Amino acid sequence: MRPFPQGIVQALAAAALFGISTPLAKLLLGSMSPLLLAGVLYAGSGIGLLAWMALRRGLRHSAAESSLTRRDAPWLAGAVLFGGVLGPVLMMLGLARTTASTAALLLNLESVLTAVLAWAVFRENVDRRVALGMLAIVAGAVLLSWQRRSGVSVPWGALAIAGACLCWALDNNLTRAVAGSDPVQIAAIKGGVAGTINIAIALALGYRFPHLLPVLAAGALGFIGYGLSLVLFVLALRHLGTARTSAYFSTAPFLGAALAMALFTEHGSLAFLLAGALMAIGVWLHVSERHVHEHEHAVLAHNHRHRHDVHHFHAHDFPWDGQEPHTHPHVHEQIIHSHPHYPDSHHRHGH
Repeated sequence: MRPFPQGIVQALAAAALFGISTPLAKLLLGSMSPLLLAGVLYAGSGIGLLAWMALRRGLRHSAAESSLTRRDAPWLAGAVLFGGVLGPVLMMLGLARTTASTAALLLNLESVLTAVLAWAVFRENVDRRVALGMLAIVAGAVLLSWQRRSGVSVPWGALAIAGACLCWALDNNLTRAVAGSDPVQIAAIKGGVAGTINIAIALALGYRFPHLLPVLAAGALGFIGYGLSLVLFVLALRHLGTARTSAYFSTAPFLGAALAMALFTEHGSLAFLLAGALMAIGVWLHVSERHVHEHEHAVLAHNHRHRHDVHHFHAHDFPWDGQEPHTHPHVHEQIIHSHPHYPDSHHRHGH
């Protein structure tokens, strides 16, 4: 029995934390505006992760994660803009105009758009099985968005959530470029900057903070559903690549929809159940993929946390105590071999 890849566990855990945050965030929409709520969610993420960084300082040595560099700044800035500012605002606006369970399932569009961008723009391999899974998820999303009403009705809530998914798809692909760096640092910067910007805009528009309890609840939810979830997502990106990580992350909407139906006593219509079935098929096609072929690793120099394995058998030019994992700049020599793999940071070859 082949081992369960670490990246899959991290992606599923990220999905679980984010999935439950969607219906819980809807509970808080009555106490503050969507824009202000988006800001508080991300601010809670940033503050919580900054506290985590402060607590861990001095406890790690050679096993510490590599820090962000100046070359990472453009990628991180784009990720903050799309994923931390525009995405959450659109999500809160859409959530205010549609049911929590439908909104949760519509979030499956994020994985589809992420995979399309990864393949078309960032040249990540997406095979037939992944493509079929995308089509099934899109079909489910279209079924959810269609409204059978008299006259013409524009599903603004669904369109806003789709826009949020596009923003997060851009965010996912931009974040992959810096995924080798400290994931806590990445998520803390994104949360702190995005939270500050969204809160400032909300206050400038005349919105005000509610009582302390809803603010604290939103901050705690942001730390768990956005902060910790993003840390796990970045770790999964290292092992699975962008499209596959998002495919596993597609389980989040089902958890959110199930919790929403329990919290708000929402009953799934036939269209809702059919959409859920289509999306479940799409996710299964993604997670059951097995990719193996002979491939070549070119010479590569980079810095990230790693263990000595088939891809890391380099020597050290400094005293090393044998601790695993450890972090330092290292060079990968050219190698040709065959094994099951994903388009992670060491498998970005062409096909």
